[in-house]
Amino acid sequence: MSVQCNSHSSPAAWRYGGNQLKRWRTKANVSREELAAASNYSPDTIKSMEQGVRMPTSRVLDVADELCRAEGLLSAAKEYLQREKFPARAQDFMDREKEAISLWWYEPLLIPGPLQTEAYARLLIGDHVPTLDDETVEQRVKARVERQQIHTRKPMVACSYILYEAALRGSYVDENQLLHLLSVGRLRNVSIHVLPYKRATTAALHGEMVLLETKDHERLAYTEAPSVSQLTADPKIVSAQIERLSMIRGMALDPYESAHFIERMVADQ
Repeated sequence: MSVQCNSHSSPAAWRYGGNQLKRWRTKANVSREELAAASNYSPDTIKSMEQGVRMPTSRVLDVADELCRAEGLLSAAKEYLQREKFPARAQDFMDREKEAISLWWYEPLLIPGPLQTEAYARLLIGDHVPTLDDETVEQRVKARVERQQIHTRKPMVACSYILYEAALRGSYVDENQLLHLLSVGRLRNVSIHVLPYKRATTAALHGEMVLLETKDHERLAYTEAPSVSQLTADPKIVSAQIERLSMIRGMALDPYESAHFIERMVADQ
């Protein structure tokens, strides 16, 4: 049995990049305020990058490289930092999602990541608290859109989504997002179920959950909160999540009924 947990700790690449940024800046006698003004960031943001709390952006690294006369050594870090496309707490899950052979997802409030349109993802990520800089927003939007490949890659991945009605009526949802759900739901390996308000019970109100199976047939359960997340293969937790998911799926509309539910929502737009 293996258990993996994610917390809010920053990736090593962020911490190392920030450490080098501070070392070069100090060596060149460049103040944090000077670097902030030249790169159009606040001094507090630069401090967060140097501490590894935020990912050092390409713009900051390029500006610092020039100011500190690092001769390309700071700019070279961009290649490695750009690999961190997701929040630190979600990295393990994203790695496993890439190799999943099946995916079951229940979402009570938001459209699941692999089902989001670019516009929806940009609004959602852009409203992140604490505020993200534009470069990070665009990087995460691009990564979010890339996750849609799970629906079309080979070998095919069996994907099943259950969406509580509240997720479909969220403030970021527009007609294009609803139409996108209908389009993805027509794929043979994807099923989308809607859980109407009137069918929900307590089991549906305890938050999102994701279950996935790897190519080695290991089953994992993933849960996420604003500041912490957990990815685990603990059989007891996985079994409990499977039971809860089965209960919720039994309450939800079947894919055919769900498509008609979404179509009616489109007509009401």
